[in-house]
Amino acid sequence: MHNPPRIVTFAPKFHSLFIIRNNMRRIILPALVVSSAIALTGCSKLGNLSADNFNVTPTPLEVHGGQVVATINGTFPEKYMKKKAVVTVNPVLVYANGETAAQGATFQGEKVMDNNTTIKYKVGGNYTMKATFPYNEDMLNSDLYARFDAKVGKKVKKVSPVKIGYGVIGTSELLGGCLKSSNGSIAADAYQRVIEQKQEATIKFLIGQATLRASELKSNDVKDMVNILREINDQAEERALQNIEVSAYASPDGKFSFNEKLAEKRQNVSTDYVRKQMKEIGVDGTVTTKFTAEDWDGFQQLISQSNFQDKDLILRVLSMYEDPEEREAKIKEMGAIYPEIAKGIMPELRRARMIVNYQVIGRSDAQITEAIKGNAKELSVEEMLYAANKLAQTKSEKKDWYEKTIKQYPNDYRAYNNLAQLNLVEGNLNKAEELLAKATKLNKGASEVGVNKALSALLTRNVTAAESALSASSGANGYSEMLGNLNIAKGNYAQAAKQLAGVNTNSAALAQILNKDYAAARNTLQAIKSGDATTSYLKAVLAARNNDANNVVSNLREAIKADSSYAKRAANDLEFSNFASAIANLVK
Repeated sequence: MHNPPRIVTFAPKFHSLFIIRNNMRRIILPALVVSSAIALTGCSKLGNLSADNFNVTPTPLEVHGGQVVATINGTFPEKYMKKKAVVTVNPVLVYANGETAAQGATFQGEKVMDNNTTIKYKVGGNYTMKATFPYNEDMLNSDLYARFDAKVGKKVKKVSPVKIGYGVIGTSELLGGCLKSSNGSIAADAYQRVIEQKQEATIKFLIGQATLRASELKSNDVKDMVNILREINDQAEERALQNIEVSAYASPDGKFSFNEKLAEKRQNVSTDYVRKQMKEIGVDGTVTTKFTAEDWDGFQQLISQSNFQDKDLILRVLSMYEDPEEREAKIKEMGAIYPEIAKGIMPELRRARMIVNYQVIGRSDAQITEAIKGNAKELSVEEMLYAANKLAQTKSEKKDWYEKTIKQYPNDYRAYNNLAQLNLVEGNLNKAEELLAKATKLNKGASEVGVNKALSALLTRNVTAAESALSASSGANGYSEMLGNLNIAKGNYAQAAKQLAGVNTNSAALAQILNKDYAAARNTLQAIKSGDATTSYLKAVLAARNNDANNVVSNLREAIKADSSYAKRAANDLEFSNFASAIANLVK
């Protein structure tokens, strides 16, 4: 017999309690499931990092040697790096027209068997990494982000990027504009309008005599002296007599008192001869005279130049005696031992020397200028280079005269080099390179060509080529200046400022600003005679660094007026971040 179903009746109080408990269970059980799921997944999830986990030096970033280099100090907080996690930190500079990534650094948890830096889960860890970006001008207005590639085990995890820095100060990159006014290296001309010349003649006398022999007066050097006097008289515009020196001597092999009178007689007869020739030719000038009783200096010189086997002994013995009579006695003794002294040395000392000092006078500046503008064929290469180097009034005139020099003297490297320098500062790099190649072919080791090759390389940002070109250019004019430019490009600002000291160029001022020597930079900028847009822009940068708002605005106005491209740069240049409102109308 089946038992009838049991009917349970609940009191109202308990029925209500049951319903509440059931409802609570419906609520609590799903909540427990969710909570458990969170607990389970939380063990493998990587959270986001924040800017507080990073410190970047410098901020804002700066360009050095064409590179933007950032030192990033990062922190992984406690219980962040899961034991099976691998995280790569990737620095990226983001700007309006793109982005540039630097080499990342990878870190790993404690259970990862790899060669990356290990970060402990419980305590976290600090790290330092370098980020290097090749500079471009868009980076002036940019942000530095840290992006992450993350995995826990085999699962890829998403970690949001973090902005950790901003902007780039690119003042060193103003070097490009500075180089346009660089001096480069000009190969010098050797033109001298006035050249000091001398013509010497010697008359020899017999022992103990002061008579001018006809044979001596017919010697070639006496004839040449007389001919020079005639040229001076006939070519008064091209020759000018300074004076004539007459010096007479006696050999030191007799009594001093006799030699003194003899030397004076020789002086007088020689002077009379010179004055007679001047009178016959019609030349006016001063004649200075002197005589030397015993020509010890001449004696020692001839002995030292001789082939005597014992010449050192002779000179040493004679140096022991200062008294003229003792020396004379010793010479007589030596003359008996060394007959070459009496035969070869003494006759050369019985003489009178006549020296015509005169000037050769070349074309005047006006004459050279007239000739190079007209019939340049009559000019020497030195005169033509002198005209282009120093007399030309404009760059156009310089170029024209260098080209004339090349046409007339095609085998002289200097005109090619100097014309190349002009083309470099005008931005005609292809033409300049062509000319420098020709100059090199004519003179492979020309140091001025090396300096200009370095300038060309720097204008195209080829620092390695510039360094190579300068390596063999020491001593050239402009070498130190170009070495200073090279060191700006390499980021060696203190060295560059030293090498450019005393050079009043934009490059020198830039080096001084970068080296934070603002007083020197101010003096340099004020001393630049023909400033350009870059000069004004550098003045604005200097004013900004000295918190001088008025001069920031006025100099930027001048820079933009001369070169409108500076407006865009100024709008993004962090040098002027504190003056944005003041320059707003200038950079629109």
